[in-house]
Formats: sequence, structure tokens, C-alpha cells
Amino acid sequence: MTTEDKHETVTIDSAKPEETTLSPQEIAAQLSSELNLQRGQVERTLGLLDEGNTIPFIARYRKEVTGSFDEVQIQTIADRAASLRALYERKQDVRRLIDGQGKLTPELATAIEEATTLQAVEDLYLPYRQKRKTRASVAREKGLAPLAEIILQQPEISGDVEAILEEHAAPFLNAEKGVDTSLEAFAGAADIVAEMIAEDASVRGDVRAAYFKQSSLKAKALDEEELKAKDPQGVYQLYYDFNEDVTKLVPHRVLALNRAEREGILRVGVNLAYEQAKGEITRHYPARATSPFQRTLEEAMEDGYKRLLAPAMEREVRVELTKKAEEHAIHIFAANLRNLLLQPPLRGKMVLGLDPGYRTGCKVTLVDETGKYLLSDTVYLHQEEKAKRVLHDMLVKHQVKVVAIGNGTASRETEQLVASVIGTIEEERGQHGEIGYVLVNEAGASVYSASEAAREEFPTLDATQRGTISIARRLQDPLAELVKIDPKAVGVGLYQHDVDQKELAEMLDRVVVSCVNFAGVEVNSASSALLKHVSGINTRVANAIVKHREAHGPFKSRDELKKVSGLGPATFVQAAGFLKIGNAVDSLDNTFIHPESYEAARALLNMLPGDQKQKPSERIAQFKQLIKLQHSFGRSSRGRGEASDETEAWKNIAKQIGVGMPTLHDILENLEKPGLDPRDALPAPILRHDVLKMEDLQPGMILQGTVRNVVDFGAFVDIGVKQDGLVHISELAERFVKDPLTVVAVGQVVSVRVLSIDLKRNRVQLSMRNAKQ
Repeated sequence: MTTEDKHETVTIDSAKPEETTLSPQEIAAQLSSELNLQRGQVERTLGLLDEGNTIPFIARYRKEVTGSFDEVQIQTIADRAASLRALYERKQDVRRLIDGQGKLTPELATAIEEATTLQAVEDLYLPYRQKRKTRASVAREKGLAPLAEIILQQPEISGDVEAILEEHAAPFLNAEKGVDTSLEAFAGAADIVAEMIAEDASVRGDVRAAYFKQSSLKAKALDEEELKAKDPQGVYQLYYDFNEDVTKLVPHRVLALNRAEREGILRVGVNLAYEQAKGEITRHYPARATSPFQRTLEEAMEDGYKRLLAPAMEREVRVELTKKAEEHAIHIFAANLRNLLLQPPLRGKMVLGLDPGYRTGCKVTLVDETGKYLLSDTVYLHQEEKAKRVLHDMLVKHQVKVVAIGNGTASRETEQLVASVIGTIEEERGQHGEIGYVLVNEAGASVYSASEAAREEFPTLDATQRGTISIARRLQDPLAELVKIDPKAVGVGLYQHDVDQKELAEMLDRVVVSCVNFAGVEVNSASSALLKHVSGINTRVANAIVKHREAHGPFKSRDELKKVSGLGPATFVQAAGFLKIGNAVDSLDNTFIHPESYEAARALLNMLPGDQKQKPSERIAQFKQLIKLQHSFGRSSRGRGEASDETEAWKNIAKQIGVGMPTLHDILENLEKPGLDPRDALPAPILRHDVLKMEDLQPGMILQGTVRNVVDFGAFVDIGVKQDGLVHISELAERFVKDPLTVVAVGQVVSVRVLSIDLKRNRVQLSMRNAKQ
């Protein structure tokens, strides 16, 4: 079966009913086989998870325990362990329920024990599940079950077929029960046979496999009159007469078909002709040509397939296709969100934020280098000269170098206004390139501006001013600002409203938590919205940190965090390494080095050569060079065959300071780069100085752009014109690309070549092939 795992299953001792869950050892044995990981590593990782440690904490600070598993591996172990435990618990439930009916045979118990998926367990339970009245249950009430058994047994009896059938039906005729004729008797018995075959776990497994390999999905549109009303733009025209093998269906098509079906535009179905599935059924229920009951069995078999089994399989295939399509869409959304959140901050820059608008005007807000709100104003596009004066004065008076423009309605008109003002200032100063602007994705800004968090932060400002502040701050620190809104509102998904919303929310929350802990948090400037995503910290503790900071002033050390109400020892262990203090008394408090490793870090510092007044980074560089030279000399003096292992030297150092090699590596990295923010390694946002119009574009032009969204069929790139251009998947690279995410990421700066411009439809086709500047 395509839906079943083929990995070896854990053997459960059926004589231990008191055990209600799998042990970590049993789970580790299975997962090490499934994931091709060492059993000890998996078992120790499960132990850390079961103790309540968070995944970011385990990945960063328990590398020696896990063998340096990353977050993805740890999450996979956690998810799969949860699935195995759920499977085991369901097996226990099913065994108990069947045993309660007195029908649990040793063979059935073994089959349940050996089932490797929930679907296989449910197949075994299906015949025993309490269900509403069916044709088969009515026939059983009429006492026709023994006749059904005869049909299934296919006895070989010679003689007149009609007479034999009449003879076997006679004992079951009963006027009081509504069985007046042999035809009625056999019809009822055939209903029982049909249901038994359709509910047979082996039959269902084989037919299910056939459905996933051979069936096709068909879609048909409604009549033309209804289409005009429900799909006037022809959005789903591609699917009006659609037929494709389920093995070839791509995820975004599945979601599009589902949406069109929900909107009443299409009728969708999965089909597998009886002739294609017949062989999978007759393998388990062969009809004998020498039996007078052959025809009855074959008719019952076909009836069971068409009436019971095929509809069930169609539902399962649709569910599985949808599940995989949703998982794929959620995966893309999560990858896009991660890249969006981890865009590099624009540090140390005062930013003028503009929220474009026609009728209500463009809201203008100035924030300082730390994101603190300074002042706001409103300018109107139809009062162009006055608007230019206001912007000119603000930019010059406050020496603003960066302008952030929201990408909503009237954004391009606002862009032209800003570019004109920048041009005037540059002409006055005789300098070019001092001031730049960026179009910022404002998706979700209105959600934030109306939120309780925004009202608490800016109680005296109106919603539009709050939204403009958010636009400006998104450029200064995308992560710190975007965590304040629902991740689903940031506009980097595809079909996000068509997927399981609970699954989507859980995945996006994981992404946010991972990003926040990956980047680290400056505890003295972070909002509670950011702090609550730090490992081990919840909303209550995050609010308590902010209140403590407001009441007692900035934190001077990580140890002071222990004074925060509700932040106990366990929370401190999980969170401390991710909370940085820029102006701390102890410089280690501004690194990812965990307080539990401070003693080791200081021991390492004492081992370093050079003057204590030198920067640790300089002394570490000398230390590394010294070790390298020593072992280089050793190799040359002893010859190649006796080359010393430089790694052994580092292992000895790790042993001396009492840590493992992974922790030593992390300590060295953080001492070399105190205050390290991994996001700073990424390219900064493109600052534009003048406006590029679609009319200015010509095929063959090479431009720089920023990836705004990545989807199954390519990527949308902002090249500074009104409409983002599409780089089709076939134009992403010189080689064949199966997954766009392997080539591009949201926020990435790329070079693109203009392929074509459609001014009427506002479409630009781009290519990343042969696009070197």
C-alpha cells in the first residue's frame, strides 16, 4: 500500500496489557531503523524531549548528547515518536474493543500487533465497528449469514444449478422475516458477501494500492450559464474538462481542484474501473467455475466494489492527495516565512515610513535607530507640491537616509513622489546615493495596528499611525516586527486558506520559534511579542520580563533574569543562552554561550596567548594560527606517514576546559564574534534612488531584484516596477529545477533578465538564466 510505511515494526508483547505506551527504547529501535540514525543518539534525544527541553535548546546546547542533531532531525524524531505512540495507543483501543465483543482471535491480535499504520489498524477494526443499519445487517437479521458463508466457500457440486440453488435456499425461507423466495434469500446473502469482501483488510489494502497507482482524477465543469455566474473570469478554465492520473497530479492542482469543487464550479471524482481492480479482489476470493455459486459470488463481488469499496477508496485517495498537497503548501509557506523573518536588519538607521493612500492620504512616520516613534504627519498625493515640501523638510531636518514605503494601494505613485524629493535633495547637496528607499511588504500591518499589542504599545496613536510604524520597523528588524502578527497574514503563501488551518498554524509557530532562537534576542529592547517565542518562555513570563525591565531599568547581566517573577531555574536554563545583553558587565552575556559554559569559556580565555587587553577575537586568531603552525612543523619533520592530527590538539583543549568538541567550537565562534547575529551574513536590502516604470523595461535588460514569494511554479521578484515579475521554474537556473526552494528564497537579492513585458495585463516574465550583471 502506498499509504503504509515499509519500515520494520516494533514487536509488542500482547501479554502486557498494563503497558499503555511505548518505551523510549522501543521507539528508538524503530526510529534508528527508519531514519538511519544511531539508536543511542535517538534514545538520548527522546529522553531530552520527554524531560521537557525545547527543540532549539537541544539543538544548540545539547550537541554532545544528541551527536549534533539539528532542529530538523530533532523535530522529525519528536513527530515520528508521537505518531508511533498514537499508533500503539490505537492498537490497544482496537484490541480492547474487539475483545469486548468476544471476537478477538489470536490471528486477529497478531495482525493488529503487526500493523504499521493507523490505516491498517482501522481496516482490521472495520468489520467490528458499530455502524448504522446496512443491507448486510438487515440480511443477517433475517438469518442469511450461513448462506453467505456457503457462497464464499464455493463448494463444487455437480447437477442442475437452479435445483441446487433452490435446495440451499430452502432452509432460509421465512415469510415472517420477509424471505419468501430463493431469489430474496440469495439477494440478502449476496449483500452480506459484498460487505464482507469490501471490509476485508487484505482486499482493502490491495485495492487501495491499485487506486493509488492506477486511478485517475476527473473534473467536469457545470453548464455554461452557471459558469458565467460562478467563474466569470475563467479562473478554473484549465480544469473544466480535466483528467489526469493520480500519480501525476501536482500539489497546487489538487488544491485548486478542491477549491473549485467547494465553490460549486466543478464536479470532481477519482475513478478506477472494476475490471482494473477485479484481479486484486479475486486473488482473495476466487470464484470456481465448477461451483453453482460462482455467478452469485462474482455479482456480489462487483456490487461490493462499486457500492461500498470504490466510494471508500475514492474518499481515501482524495483525502491522501489533499493531505500531501497541504503538507507541500505548508512546507513552502514555512520555508518562505523563515526566509522572510531572517532577512538582515538595517541597523543604526533612522527610517521614515510611508503608508500610501489616495483618499485618506499617505501616513508618514519617523522612527529613530532603535525603532522608537518620534513623529508623524499626513501628505496627500493630489497636493503634490505641499507633500514634497513636507517630505523634504523631514528628510533634511532629521538627516534621514532611508525611506520605507508600504507596497499597498498607491505605492507606486508614492514611490514617484519620494524619488522626486530624493532627487531634489541630491541636487541641492551635489551628492548622489546618500538617501535610498525600499518598497516594504506591508501584508499584516493593518492586523498589527488593530491588535491589543499595538494599542498597548501606542495608546495615544490611531491605527494608521501604528501601521506606518510597523512598516518602518520591518525594514529595521523584520523578525522583531513580524512576530507581532499572525504568520498567516504576512503574504508569502500559496493556497494558505485551503489547507488545514490547525496544521498550518502549528508549523508556522514552529518556524517563528526557530527563527527567534536562531537569531537571539536583545533582552533590553525586545517586545513581549518577541520574548514569548524564546525557548522556555511563555506569554506570562515575557510580560513579566518587560515589566521588570520597566520597573528596575535595563538588565545588566543574565543572572538578573532570575529575579523576574515566574522565571524559575528550569526556564532560565532553557532561555538564558538565547537572551543577549549588549551592554552587560560580563561580555559573555552578549553571546550565545550558555551560562553553564561560562567557566569553560573563561578557562579557554586564560589559555589564549597575547595581552589580556587584546580583543578575544584577536587572541583566538593567534591561538588557531599557533596550533596550525605547530602541527604543520610536526608534519614536515616526521614526514607524511607520521602526520599529527590537528584535531587531537583541539580535543585535548576541549578536555582540559571540560566540554565536548561541538561546545568548544561554539565557544570559539562566539568569542571571535561577540554579539553575533547570523542574519548579518545575508545581503542587505536593495536601496533604490529613482523610479523604474514598466514602460522603461526592454527584453534583455539585466536588473537586480528581491524575491517576494516562492511558489511551486517559480518565484515572484520585485524589480522596482508596479508588478512583481515571474521567474518560471524553467528559468530559475541553467539546470533542471524540481523544487524552486533549492534555488531561491524570500528576501534573496537576485539578478534577473527581462524576457517579456505585457503592459495590458501588467505582467513581466523574467529569467535568472544568463542574468549575470
